[in-house]
Amino acid sequence: MTFYEKPLSSDIKYDGRILRVRYDTVELQNGDRTFREVVDHTGGVGVIAITPEGRVPMVRQFRYPFMAETLEIPAGKLEKGEEPLTCAVRELSEETGYTAGRMISLGTLLPSPGYCAETLYIYLALDVTPGRAHLDQGEFLNVEYYPLQELHRMVMSGQLTDAKTVLAVLKAEFYLQEAK
Repeated sequence: MTFYEKPLSSDIKYDGRILRVRYDTVELQNGDRTFREVVDHTGGVGVIAITPEGRVPMVRQFRYPFMAETLEIPAGKLEKGEEPLTCAVRELSEETGYTAGRMISLGTLLPSPGYCAETLYIYLALDVTPGRAHLDQGEFLNVEYYPLQELHRMVMSGQLTDAKTVLAVLKAEFYLQEAK
């Protein structure tokens, strides 16, 4: 069976700099009508880099919605019309200073498909060379280094909970195992 919902109308409730919220009326496949609240977002990228010494640069920053610091892979928002790989190269450089010799796509992540139309593109950066970070104005973070195996333990123990970071750690580890 193929599932679907037919959009009937859409009412934009909020249109901001980063996201848009809309209230859609839809028809279900059985003919019933209902509503969907949708958050539109341009999407973003996350980059897990492995240094020649086998360390992963992670960023620690304050996340306002949770009023707490998080430990995450370098990441950022796609600009309208921007290619994900271009964004990944930019964000890795801006947040950590690293430049990758190779960028490998680890796929995509739909962070919360029940209400949010956002796609995150995950990359593995290899053959990286250091440089100077150049953060956006108003961006504050610390770069910390961890072995990939330690990050895996942190994922499994629940210390790392950011979805893109969890996915990137597990996929990077799998990719590197398969590449041997």
